[in-house]
Amino acid sequence: MELDCVAPVGDITGEGAVWSAAEGCLYWTDINRFLVHRLAVGDRSVRTWFFDEPAVAMALTDSPGTLLVALASRLLLWTPADDERRTIAVLPASNAVRFNDARPCPRGTLLIGTMANNVGPDGESGEVAPGLGALYRFTEGAFETLEVGIGIANTVAWSPDGATFYFADTLANEIRAYDHHPETGALGPGSAFFAGFERGAPDGSAIDSEGHLWNCRYGGGCVVRIAPDGRVERIVEVPCGNVTTCTFGGPDLRTLYITTARGGQGRSERLAGSLFALEAPAPGLPEQTFRLS
Repeated sequence: MELDCVAPVGDITGEGAVWSAAEGCLYWTDINRFLVHRLAVGDRSVRTWFFDEPAVAMALTDSPGTLLVALASRLLLWTPADDERRTIAVLPASNAVRFNDARPCPRGTLLIGTMANNVGPDGESGEVAPGLGALYRFTEGAFETLEVGIGIANTVAWSPDGATFYFADTLANEIRAYDHHPETGALGPGSAFFAGFERGAPDGSAIDSEGHLWNCRYGGGCVVRIAPDGRVERIVEVPCGNVTTCTFGGPDLRTLYITTARGGQGRSERLAGSLFALEAPAPGLPEQTFRLS
């Protein structure tokens, strides 16, 4: 499958990709440079905003023009049109941890994971202490703890029917599947869905309309498309080692946008930190929205 380097922005750690169909734009972050980018697909122009701490994840909301931004230590409501920012919650833990991957569930509540804080005050990278992460549900202004003892919380995704929730621990090299009740949000116990894959470790993921999970492999230089039964359906090579997250966009949701990070070695890393895109064999699902009302 042919990759297109859409925006060679040189992110240190590109992450948090979300598609805004209303704007025809893709938003994503650079964690270590405290940035949010917006790609206007029509003319491929990129605009960038600076935040005062690492920007790690984003989501649409049910208020037009307002996005949810997860920073390292707090959640913001942000309107790009006038750059208004309003804090709505702070991390329910010590400063030894930070937020990481997050997405709204089919009911409109936010599931968000944490990890040991590995980003310094000036964006410098540090080591990740294991076992400090957790998975939370955020709704009505409060956090509910769903799971603890996680290394790096990544991959927050649901099957097309909402009956299965996928969640990864990067340090454990494991993606887990949980029974999920779409109407109540109740989760059953997790079980191994895709574990021990030798190419890198699981980072962010997206689901297509056929129920395949597209998982980005940090350190593995690829995106792997995983069938609902856990079988590897295909591997898409990416010209840099650290592949971080992906989401579907474009007018027909057939474009898979892929973020990457710097940190690998060799000539193939010249495009590390770029935003890539490919035309997928099946369309994705519309982005879920965080419910404000």
